[in-house]
Amino acid sequence: MIRRLLPVLALAAVAAPVAAQDTGGDKVRMVIAYGNDEVAPPQGDEIVVVARLPEGDRYRIPEALRFSDDPANMAWARRVERLDMVGAFGTMSCSPAGLGGFTGCTQQLINAAAADKREGSAARFSELIAAARAERLSTIDADAAAEQGRVEQIEKEYMDRLEREREGVLPGEQAPTTSTTTPLTQPPQ
Repeated sequence: MIRRLLPVLALAAVAAPVAAQDTGGDKVRMVIAYGNDEVAPPQGDEIVVVARLPEGDRYRIPEALRFSDDPANMAWARRVERLDMVGAFGTMSCSPAGLGGFTGCTQQLINAAAADKREGSAARFSELIAAARAERLSTIDADAAAEQGRVEQIEKEYMDRLEREREGVLPGEQAPTTSTTTPLTQPPQ
């Protein structure tokens, strides 16, 4: 009998949290706070979720809209450039109308690829890579000078050791003795 009740009890234990989730009713307030802004405390059983952003982002366009491909977010200069090509047909127009209309398709693809490269995220990565490279190279002169100083110190210690070894006594030799001799004042004639 107990063996038959265990699966039922296990199912009831799992179903209780699921049933509690379905009832819901919690009041949730989502707040975006910039810098060190104060956030109003929760009132009652309210849950406050705070997204804290840097102070510099307070008046910026939201990131979701900054890099949007939506035509409404396109600059007016870009829209005017597109309008320049509205009535284009014939040679170098990449259109089915007019004599030689197909000839501009390659150039149009090249221009589109250049615009994508200029405005794409890869350009931002290349800027970040260039900045990191410049930061790394900014310390290279100081690092090279420190390394050069270490090498010169090692060379100086090596040369000093060689000089001491040259002045030292070889194995099997006696140390030179210092003798005091009186110099001759006049040579014999």
